[in-house]
Formats: sequence, structure tokens, C-alpha cells
Amino acid sequence: MTAFGKLIRTTAFRLTLVYLLLFALFAASLLAYFAWNTRRLITEQISTTVNAEIGEITDIYNRRGLRGLQGTMANRALRPGANLYLVTTPNGQALAGNVGALAPGVMNVQGWTETAYRRLDDQDNTDHRALVRVTELTNGFRLLVGRDLEERRRLFGIVAKAAQWSILVVVVLGIGGGIFVARRVLHRIDAMTGTTQRIMAGDLSGRLPVGRSGDELDRLAENLNAMLERIEALMTGLKEVSDNIAHDLKTPLTRLRNRAEEALAKSGCEADYRAALERTIEESDGLIRTFNALLMIARAESGQARGNMNDFDGADVANGIHELYEPLAEDDGMTLQVKTGPAPIHGNRELISQALANLVENAIKYGKPGAGVQPLNAQASEILIEARREGDQVLLSVTDHGPGIPEGDRKHAVERFVRLEASRTLPGSGLGLSLASAVATLHGGELRLGDAHPGLVATLVLPARAGSSDRLAAQTQDVPQKAA
Repeated sequence: MTAFGKLIRTTAFRLTLVYLLLFALFAASLLAYFAWNTRRLITEQISTTVNAEIGEITDIYNRRGLRGLQGTMANRALRPGANLYLVTTPNGQALAGNVGALAPGVMNVQGWTETAYRRLDDQDNTDHRALVRVTELTNGFRLLVGRDLEERRRLFGIVAKAAQWSILVVVVLGIGGGIFVARRVLHRIDAMTGTTQRIMAGDLSGRLPVGRSGDELDRLAENLNAMLERIEALMTGLKEVSDNIAHDLKTPLTRLRNRAEEALAKSGCEADYRAALERTIEESDGLIRTFNALLMIARAESGQARGNMNDFDGADVANGIHELYEPLAEDDGMTLQVKTGPAPIHGNRELISQALANLVENAIKYGKPGAGVQPLNAQASEILIEARREGDQVLLSVTDHGPGIPEGDRKHAVERFVRLEASRTLPGSGLGLSLASAVATLHGGELRLGDAHPGLVATLVLPARAGSSDRLAAQTQDVPQKAA
């Protein structure tokens, strides 16, 4: 397709043609109304002048008779101008005036008539048009007074020619403007098309060009760029997950296979086989937990869990997690405490509970003082679960006093299968913080990792439930905070 063909097929050019047609019709209608109104005004002026003259001539005839009428008509006929005068006898013979010829039957009909005529002094024998009025006088005489319509015709021609030129100018400017607008739009669309072709070819880093005008195409490009960034992040995450699954799950699968081979090669009794099967089942349970975590992260990141959202109090979730993990913390020599206040949330309770549970598990697993380090006080082995509301946000945090995470590693720690050097010797899949971050993002919040001096503060920052009343706060204002 040629460049001009592409140009005239653009929506901008077609819309310009539609607007041009509408504007041309409007302009033509306006000019037609102006021409018709001008014609009507001239006709009214002619009618007023002719009626006045007929009144004067009739009065003269009534006072001075036929002789006075003939003298008046002769004098008026000699005046320069476009006025017409004619007096005829009852049998149609002309007595006085400046009209040489009329269309047949004009003098026989009283009233207004638009007719062709010829003046007495015309040398070229050309017919003209005039608006005349015929009146019958006493004794059967007839009087014709009229005015030539050449002035009206010339004025109407001027208006018609102006209308033609105006419409021509409108059409030329409209088509030129349409081509200009269409070329600009087509240039921007071609730039966007080139970018999308590169993206379809595999270059996910491509972005649509955004101008400085802030028009609808710029807003569209900004939204599409945001979508492309999201797609790139998801594709990068998918690639990372694929790579991490290939590397991180290869080891447990290899151990599973080696134990099965070892059991077949070395085990000689039922007890040995049972022990090998138990280790195999334990390793399989770990793999299942890893895959379940990956599926839960995928659900959270894809937004599939938005259909199961309802209203609940984050304090109830914190208290439930505390009751569930308190025995586990005590077995590890840790003290688990909880501190809650009103925390109204609208979200998926299961996912938020799982995310908070992951933070507590990490605190129990990694929040102990370093090897060979004796805690200086009871607080060093304490883990605090806290739920509270701050303005339009609800904070669900877990604080420990272990070695914490260096600030430079915190952003890296929420990635899938990432395990920092200090935790590589401990069991785990490296998906706990990833799941917590994905759940926070699903609910329009974020996961913040901070310093507890010493230790780590992991906080789920979630939007507070919109329109939540202060009744819950009033009910819990006088209730002592729960602490373990």
C-alpha cells in the first residue's frame, strides 16, 4: 500500500472528512439562509415602495383625473432608475409609462406578479425581470407600478459566488488540515507499530514513545508502557522461576533418586526399606511444600485470589498465628509475643494468614542470636507479632532480634529461591518472603524489611478497609492488649 493510501485510510483523515462535510453543510446552510433573508428583505422594500407610489398616483388620479394621471406618469417615467410605470385603457391600450412590452395577461390580473418586461428605451431588445403590482382604477383604467429585479439578482449572485468560494476554501483547508493531522497521527502510530513489532520479536525492553503534549495517544502510550513493564517483570520472573526450579529442585530430586538406589543396593531387611521409604516420603513432602508455595505465589501475582476477598480484622489473624506458633517457638528456645489493635482489612484472609505465618517461621528459624553469642537479656530471644492501623494503612509486622538482613541484601531477599549466605545451612526453600511480598502486592500494599537494632522487622503494609467505622476501635479501646 502506498503512503497516500495509508494516509487516506487513517481514522483521523476519515474523521476530518466527516467534520469537513458537516462544517460545509453548516456553512452552506448559513449562507443560503443569508441569501434567502436578503432576497426577502429586498422584496419587502420593493413592495413597500410600490405600494406607496400606487397610493400617491391613485390620489392624483382621484383629484386631477385622467389628464393629471397621464402627466404624472410621463414625469415619473422620465426619472432615471429601475421603477416601472404603465397606464392602460379598459381595452388594454397603453396611455403613459416607460414599459414597452409585458408578458401576456399581466395587466388582466390585479395584484403582485413577477414578470418579464421590456422598457421603451431599451436598444438591445433584452427581456428583464420585474416585480409589479396591477391596480384597477375607476372607469376601467389599469395602473401598473413595479421595480426591476436586476439589483436583487446581482446581490444574490454576489452572495452565491461568495458561498462558492467560501465552500471551496473550507474544503481545501479541511482536506489540507486532515492530511496534516493524519500524517502526524500516522507517524506516531507507525512509531508505536515499530516498537510493538520489536516486542513481538522478543525484545521486551521496548517501550512506546511518549510525547510532551499529554494527549490521548500519550496517555495510551503511558498505560501500554506500564503494561509492558508489568509483562516484562512477569516474563523475567517466569524465566527466573524456571531457572531456579531447574537448579534448586534438581538437588532434592537427585537426593530422592540416590536414596532409592541406595535402598535397592544396600538394604537387606524390611527395617532398612522402611527407613528408606520414610526418608523418601519426607523429601517428597518438602518438594510438595515447595510446589504449593510456588502455586500460591502464582495465584497471588496473577490476581486469581481477588475473588475470595472479604472483610476481617487483622488482629484476629495475628492472634491466631501466635497461638499456632507459640509452642514451636518455645521448643526452639524463643518467646513469641503478640500486640494487637484494631486492624480492619478487606482481602484474602487465607493468603494474608499464610504470609504472616511465613514471616513468623522465618523469625523462629533465623531470628536466634548467632552461634556462640549469649543473649544479654530476655528480649534477644523474643519475637513480637504486631497488628495495628496507621492512618489508611494496616501494619502486620514480625520483629526478631537475630542477625537480621543487611540493607543491601533486602531487595534481593524477596526473590524466589534466594537464600542468603547465613541461611544456606538451614532447611528451607527460599520462598517465604517471596510469597509474603506477592500477597502484599495483590492487596495493593508492600512488604517492608527494616532494622530492629539488632534483628529484622518484616512488615506487611496493607490498605485499611475503606469506610471502616470507628466502632471496632471504640470496642477495643478499654481492652488490654494481649501479650504472651
